[in-house]
Amino acid sequence: MNTKSFEISLKKELQEGILAYWMEHTIDTKNGGFFGQITYDNQVIENADKGAIMHARILWTFAAAYNQLKDKKYLEICDYAYDYIVNHFLDKEKGGVFWMVNYRGEVVDSKKQVYANAFVIYAFAEYAMAKRTDAPLQLAMDIFDKIEEHAFDQKLNGYFEAYSKDWVLLEDLRLSDKDKNEKKTNNTHLHILEAYTTLYKATKNARVGHQLHNLITLFLDQILDTETYHFKLFFDENWQLKSDEISYGHDIEGAWLIQEAAEALGDITLLERVKLAANKIADVTIAEGIAEDGAIVNEGNPEGITDTDRHWWPQVEAMVGFINSYENTGDEKYYEVALKLWEYTMENIVNIAHGEWWWRVDENNVPNLEEDKVGPWKAPYHNGRACLEGIRRFERLAKTTI
Repeated sequence: MNTKSFEISLKKELQEGILAYWMEHTIDTKNGGFFGQITYDNQVIENADKGAIMHARILWTFAAAYNQLKDKKYLEICDYAYDYIVNHFLDKEKGGVFWMVNYRGEVVDSKKQVYANAFVIYAFAEYAMAKRTDAPLQLAMDIFDKIEEHAFDQKLNGYFEAYSKDWVLLEDLRLSDKDKNEKKTNNTHLHILEAYTTLYKATKNARVGHQLHNLITLFLDQILDTETYHFKLFFDENWQLKSDEISYGHDIEGAWLIQEAAEALGDITLLERVKLAANKIADVTIAEGIAEDGAIVNEGNPEGITDTDRHWWPQVEAMVGFINSYENTGDEKYYEVALKLWEYTMENIVNIAHGEWWWRVDENNVPNLEEDKVGPWKAPYHNGRACLEGIRRFERLAKTTI
């Protein structure tokens, strides 16, 4: 498959598969917002709680789709999602974003998880660029100010994880039950970085740019293990490593997101440093994380692979990461790995019978039926963004080869 055919396949799945599903099946017309839970076979759990992350990811995805594809029906979804977030998730008294509301839009968990606040910044900044209006940007900057005031570690650098409604650091800092209860994590820093990247693109605010530069260098100097070219995952407040897990998806996702951040800043010296790191991460991911069938496995440790399941999001985040290194180097090996990931995804991750994508399949490509298609963590952001990135990058490549 050449790059044009690849691009056409990405666009078809994005528009006819992913975005169409979310527009047709997930809008809660009775109670507002989007349904908090839908099973793999499209059973709607109408009274499920609704998460800030899912709603922010929906807003970001449709705003980014509108900005790239210019289809007004995507902007209508953006307006709907934005209004719901503003009216139900924003803490208008203390600032920041609540974690969870019930199906009626009433707050049921008022904690301020920095990860979720970053996603709302990400969404509002993208939406502001779509609408060409300042109101969402001001709200995004207000959340930025709260994160910098309360969560940024002035002494040792980096960001703490989670706060109460009143911005008091919590004892239980975890994003989910699967995470370690540590004060600093790769995952939260990565998504602050992507949020600040988009906020900087939208505002060119010097303070945002300064903190974005700091995040990039923090990844290069502290979070990236330059002996193995894996990102370290969990730390205490003094940056002492508290885990030996390897997340292959976060590795390759981080590689291209950090490069995107450096490109936004326009710092050529920093960008060249990031490109070298991104390509090394891509090489290590190929060597250690890509299975014989072309999929990327979930997790490992220094001894080897520990989880061979194939989750939906690493397949396509890795695809973008390898396209990124193909752009950096022109080396066809990266393109071939990216193409195999996409072909694998289309064959095994897409839920052909019921629409959208499986959460994960095992090494024999048997889908897990217990995990939901729509939920607090399952939104059109990873797969939608990967399609948009692939389309954008292949269009850019076509221009440079004419």
